[in-house]
Amino acid sequence: MAVSANRLELLQIADAVAREKAIDRGIVIAAMEDAIAKAARSRYGAETDVHAEIEPKTGDLRLTRHMLVVEAVENPSNQITLEGARKHHPAAQVGDTIADPLPPLEYGRIAAQSAKQVIVQKVREAERDRQYAEYKDRIGDIVNGIVKRVEYGNVVVDLGRGEAIVRRDEMLPREVFRNGDRIRAYIYDVRREPRGPQIFLSRTHPQFTAKLFAQEVPEIYDGIVEVKAVARDPGSRAKIAVISRDSSVDPVGACVGMRGSRVQAVVNELQGEKIDIIPWSPDIATFVVNALAPAEVAKVVLDEDKERIEVVVPDAQLSLAIGRRGQNVRLASQLTGWDIDILTEQEESERRHAEFESRTKIFVEALNLDEVVGQLLASEGFGSIEELALVDQKELASIEGFDDDTARELQERAKEYLDKLEGELDAKRVELGVEDAVKEVPGVTTKVLVALGENGVKTVEDLAGCATDDLTGWTERKDGESKHEPGFLDGLDVSREVAEAMIMQARLKAGWVTEAELAPPPAPEAEAAPAEAPAAEA
Repeated sequence: MAVSANRLELLQIADAVAREKAIDRGIVIAAMEDAIAKAARSRYGAETDVHAEIEPKTGDLRLTRHMLVVEAVENPSNQITLEGARKHHPAAQVGDTIADPLPPLEYGRIAAQSAKQVIVQKVREAERDRQYAEYKDRIGDIVNGIVKRVEYGNVVVDLGRGEAIVRRDEMLPREVFRNGDRIRAYIYDVRREPRGPQIFLSRTHPQFTAKLFAQEVPEIYDGIVEVKAVARDPGSRAKIAVISRDSSVDPVGACVGMRGSRVQAVVNELQGEKIDIIPWSPDIATFVVNALAPAEVAKVVLDEDKERIEVVVPDAQLSLAIGRRGQNVRLASQLTGWDIDILTEQEESERRHAEFESRTKIFVEALNLDEVVGQLLASEGFGSIEELALVDQKELASIEGFDDDTARELQERAKEYLDKLEGELDAKRVELGVEDAVKEVPGVTTKVLVALGENGVKTVEDLAGCATDDLTGWTERKDGESKHEPGFLDGLDVSREVAEAMIMQARLKAGWVTEAELAPPPAPEAEAAPAEAPAAEA
């Protein structure tokens, strides 16, 4: 575009660019003004403050030079003395900016090319801003587009009013697109970039599957059926958990459709990816059993503190429960958010037998009992000497074969053993140099004192300076694998909450914090309940 175009051509060009790029006409005219001013500075000097104004209705172009009124001129290109300014502007004051008109210029080829670059850059920036504003609130939507080009495996998609990109790692395995192909994908991010696409699409995101079901299943779109969780192994298998808000609607049946028509439409879009649709349950044990389908589960054991679940399956179901390369159990773990350990019934039986023998041995050796008595205590569920010492004596006497005298004798032996053990541990604590003041910190036991002393924590200040990870250790998850770094109290069954409370109490005793800082924030006042509260949803 030549900068020397007449005024009507300027307006026509501005209108055409605004329509083509779907941006405001005023932005295009402002870009032209900047371009013309830059071209004029090449004639009058780079430091000259030249401004160009285009009348939006008539296209008239006016060039002006702005000068700052100062007492002493340092740069004559953009500064003028008060006396010089008052020759043409009698009311001028120091600090004012005066504008002198400049005659129209004929621009050379280089100036015109430079002006064109300015206009193109400004229009691109405006186009990117418009594109960002239009799509920033559409994260989580599915869009359809046409493949514009393929660059190093990344697919650039024309969305009509913007460009997006599907990176190579966000595409399904063995999926190939060519220029002109139609593509459907999920918007997972929209962000400002100095150059290149700002809209990032994915065909591997778990929510892409959920959104596809929302398009195919009217009950999901209407909110009757809800997708609670999705786990995917892109291109191979997926698990989707659904729940119905209407007891008369089967969520799984609604997603499958008549003769599988609805789920098949999603499978076709995902290049044959197999999809397991399972009913979601608020009971985690039931949910895990459903998630491991088609494998049958014999028993589950929950560890809520560690969010870990142990699943026992029949020997013949082990390979089915684990799946090819661990796929089934991995997807079930992603879907539920719990770590899942799978054992066969034989392995679980062998482990229970080993635990039974270990507990029996503890009772026999520590309390000097017959093996039969030790086995009886182990079979009744006692796992430690502490449990035996603290249990109600009547409960102990109610065990078949025991009486009050036997129960009293067992508890006396248990307490004597614990007292002896406590004395040995306290002596070791003193030998390690752990101060008595540390014993007064709430939650600190003698076993904890010894463990702290072995790790160099010997004063209240030492304990106050510890981090929670120092005491309990930490777990790093990477690529689905867990790496545990042990802490000072590893193996003593001290939770993170207890460890954190110990440290805060130590800081209180050391004077690092006050009681007010330790107190929990006041609970917000409960809002008045309405006269008739709606029934809670399942």
